[in-house]
Amino acid sequence: MGQRLRLARQERGLTLRELAHSLGVSPSMISQIETGRASPSVSTLYALASELDVSLDELLFNDRRPSAGNAGQAAAGDASAPLVQRAATRKRIGLASGVEWERLTPLSEPDTEFLYVTYEVGGASSAQDQFQRHGGHEWGFVLEGSLEVRIGFDDYLLQPGDAISFDSTVPHRLANAGEVPVHAIWFVLGRVAPGAGRAHGDLHAPIDGRPAASQPRRPSRGPRPAK
Repeated sequence: MGQRLRLARQERGLTLRELAHSLGVSPSMISQIETGRASPSVSTLYALASELDVSLDELLFNDRRPSAGNAGQAAAGDASAPLVQRAATRKRIGLASGVEWERLTPLSEPDTEFLYVTYEVGGASSAQDQFQRHGGHEWGFVLEGSLEVRIGFDDYLLQPGDAISFDSTVPHRLANAGEVPVHAIWFVLGRVAPGAGRAHGDLHAPIDGRPAASQPRRPSRGPRPAK
């Protein structure tokens, strides 16, 4: 992943310092990710993909994003394209803070993420005081463990069999809230349209602290589920 990140950055003529400044992180962090000495958090990974205008599959798994004219062709029009993703051959990536993603599709799907996710004990999508937001909509289904999902100002505790659906542009954070690993199925649609990486402005960036009242799309405060 580090080599692909460096290549994507260089192809766009960005220095380490320029990319780090755009994401609000240190140049040394980007350097460590590129050299394989560190893994990005989920929020930093989304920010990198959006800023460099590459799909997560391209960045993580070296799968090139289909061109606009060929989008979906491999899945729908190519009879030789694989239809089944075997459990033993899933492509997977370990992220910072005890998070692992496994892709559930045999091929890269345009602007779609279908993942088996694991949050180890103490694992989270971002630091305690940070949130992420990005384009699209996401759905999650918990198989094992207890997953805390913070969306805007509201907290939800998901147990096995629980599902959630929310607008990804609302600041959110996911974390293991129990003493055993969390296993879940996650689906994200429309994270960012091809070619629109920088058009979203700071929509892809991690957010420090709780969402401020002045930020857009603040969700209404509803009943908080008991923990």
